[in-house]
Amino acid sequence: MKDSAAEEHLYLDFSHQYRDSIFPLHTSISLFLLSYCDCKLFKIFLVPTGEDADDQLVTKNFLGDLQVHLISRHQLPVVVQSCCLPAVVVKDGKFCRAGLSVVLRHIIQKTYDADPSKKDVLELLGFKKTCLKACAEVSQWTRLCEISIPLAVEGFLAASPEHRQAVPPDILQLERKLGEPVRVHNDDKIRRQKLQQQKAGAKAVVPLLGKEAATEEGETVEAHQLSSLELSIAFSKLLVQEVSDAVNREAPHIRRAKTSDLPLLDHVFAEGLYFTLADIVLLPCIHQFLVSSKKQGKNLVNLPLISSWYQRVQEVPGVKKAAGKCNMELLQLPELTSAPEEQLQEFSSVSDELEEENEDSHFIGGPRPTMTKLMENGVEAKFSPHPCPSWTLDWTSLPSAVRPGEGKMSRDRALRKQQQLNNLVAAVTKLAKPGDVIVDFCSGGGHVGIVLAHMMPSCQVVLIENKELSLVRAKDRSDELGLNNIWFIQANLDYFNGTFNIGVALHACGVATDMVIEHCIKARAAFVISPCCYGFIQNTVKFKYPRSHQFKEILSYKEHMILCRFADQTAVQLPPERRLIGKQCMGLVDLDRAWAAEEHNYSVQVISMEPESCSPKNNMLVGIPT
Repeated sequence: MKDSAAEEHLYLDFSHQYRDSIFPLHTSISLFLLSYCDCKLFKIFLVPTGEDADDQLVTKNFLGDLQVHLISRHQLPVVVQSCCLPAVVVKDGKFCRAGLSVVLRHIIQKTYDADPSKKDVLELLGFKKTCLKACAEVSQWTRLCEISIPLAVEGFLAASPEHRQAVPPDILQLERKLGEPVRVHNDDKIRRQKLQQQKAGAKAVVPLLGKEAATEEGETVEAHQLSSLELSIAFSKLLVQEVSDAVNREAPHIRRAKTSDLPLLDHVFAEGLYFTLADIVLLPCIHQFLVSSKKQGKNLVNLPLISSWYQRVQEVPGVKKAAGKCNMELLQLPELTSAPEEQLQEFSSVSDELEEENEDSHFIGGPRPTMTKLMENGVEAKFSPHPCPSWTLDWTSLPSAVRPGEGKMSRDRALRKQQQLNNLVAAVTKLAKPGDVIVDFCSGGGHVGIVLAHMMPSCQVVLIENKELSLVRAKDRSDELGLNNIWFIQANLDYFNGTFNIGVALHACGVATDMVIEHCIKARAAFVISPCCYGFIQNTVKFKYPRSHQFKEILSYKEHMILCRFADQTAVQLPPERRLIGKQCMGLVDLDRAWAAEEHNYSVQVISMEPESCSPKNNMLVGIPT
């Protein structure tokens, strides 16, 4: 990206101070990561929620050597005002990153890019750099770390002692997660090493030199026997050492052992064997919970795994130093050995419910009984006439950077993409008026948003996408065109809270279509959406299916999932009869969505794109608030 070297501004919420942390916890987490990475690459702004913040008090007591500035909310860049904090934006730029996980991952990557010797920082992103990359709307783990636990701890601290839960359910859920077996990309090899260790009755020892080993930062880690192979592997990686050959070498009978006979791996850190960004996120939260619990004299006997994890994280090189900079006085806890099972079984009713429902969606059967059931109740797929079936952009007259196929896809695919865009742009053109804000949700490389910004210079276009590389490509295309009416926001949808007039999405995957519709309804905005990946639809924390009252009265969740699975069977290589059934299932799923939106005073049409051959997923939902 052309402006990647420009100064970046980091904006953090500031509501209050409590003990040794700044709240909300998302701010403490961000500051802790900056301290851990020793990152001075951002100009940091605290954004008070009230008017009584003391700049000097905050700066001196809680921020160590980080320089911060206070700024009022109305002074924020306009693009940042449309997002939940934390947020990062290039100075005077239009590219914003918002949301805790997105911002933290960017801090890590930028720190490494500035100093490639900080490989330990890059390792925080985990295997294939996927740690907390999946958005909280679809990943239960990301949601637990990024949203549920910070909110649970804040609620715990804010509650009066008589109304305070012994342990918030989300904390208990983390305890349970830490007790689950670990799966890593090379776990077969490690599990065989563990089997060999068990048969030998040996303990794994990290090969430290002398009585202690020094880290790259000059810190020392005391040498001691580690009680498991998992610990030896985890800390060997942290100390940039290899596990000894005696541990690595496998006996013949170990190599022949069946996978089903291999022992499972235990958690060392939050995501498994290795210290990652998830541990960085959880530490300030769990620390505040433990400090408060200790002051109240609460017994932590039902949290032995969290207690062990909390102690273990303190041994990671750099953690104590970062905690000191942030004025976090880490506790030393007694070792706990057992947790009553009944303490851990009540907390997970919601997540278990979701898992049971989603497991039930793995079924065998066809769609005809479900479709017949709907027909018997007067429900059939309905497609409205296309308002302008022959409308098309003059693609040959447009700059190359506007065209979707510019060096990135085959000629046939580029033609189909142009046909898809003709449909969406035609619908948006009929709805838009000068001064409107148009949001391209799940924008990818900006195929829709860039065309709209170019064709409608009097409208402001906002592209929202979670994948950084896709959005960077869109930004480069926009820069080439010299567009001045376009913003780019890398964020999960829930972190966008701006006002807008029209929402658009081309092939929003699975539940994302319903998330976009929800955002538009909240903003009382019109929407033009082409759904995709119906087979990925399933109940989530926020969304339950079917969506509309009419469908709920007729179909069960499982029956609705049958429609969703067969709605994905529209590929051109399938037999015509099967494609027809798939198209009918698509129409029924989208009719459910349309009726659900109409319950919120919308007029919604389900339309087939023209020509239908432009995509196997050729439905288009056009909704207008009434």
